[in-house]
Amino acid sequence: MYHFFAEHENIHDSYIDIVGSDVNHIKNVLRFKEGDKLLISSGDNVDYECSIASMSDEYIRADILSKDEQGKELPSRIILFQGLPKADKMELIIQKAVELGAYSVVPVAMKRSVVKLDAKKAKAKVERWNGIALSAAKQSKRSIQPEVTEVMTFKQALEYAGKLDKLLLPYECAEGMEKTRKVIEEIGHGESVGIFIGPEGGFDRSELDEAVNAGCEIITLGKRILRTETAGMMLLSVLMYNMEE
Repeated sequence: MYHFFAEHENIHDSYIDIVGSDVNHIKNVLRFKEGDKLLISSGDNVDYECSIASMSDEYIRADILSKDEQGKELPSRIILFQGLPKADKMELIIQKAVELGAYSVVPVAMKRSVVKLDAKKAKAKVERWNGIALSAAKQSKRSIQPEVTEVMTFKQALEYAGKLDKLLLPYECAEGMEKTRKVIEEIGHGESVGIFIGPEGGFDRSELDEAVNAGCEIITLGKRILRTETAGMMLLSVLMYNMEE
């Protein structure tokens, strides 16, 4: 069943109006007809199974058949703080992070990041990244639309993460999988988690010191060195497996 999102003002007691670019996609790309079923999410972990009642050039009206207030989200919010990688790796990272249940993704300009974005380029990138996040949310039938925030400095990212319950930072020189297992197993139901992943060059020593002072747990992901586009996915997968209800 195809999945779409609707704004709260377009969700009514018995029907939902779909507006914007999705109208053309449903009518002219998917070629849906009246009576066809859709899955529509409100963006706050509520899903609606609907049937198309009528279509126009401006909107599509879908009757609500059933409502699922449980949604498909993890019981904990996981935020990925990703050091800016080279080339188009960020697009893959965002796509997979959304599929694996990340609540949001924060691009972080770190000392060893090769990519340097000025304000204009950063704005365009973030717009594109949010489009990728939305597509991934639809494909994986998420009940929310995970956000990709503006690019932050490492200091800004740590301040932003200060509101979270647990902060994890995988580091290649860290040792002891037993500690990693213990830290992950001790994450309580509903506790929010921040994951800090370095760019290709890893973390600068000063960044590690700042992270520890901010309350980050330095952990290992094993004896093998993982690429920046792999490390976050690996940790997100483990957290999803442990948290999934």
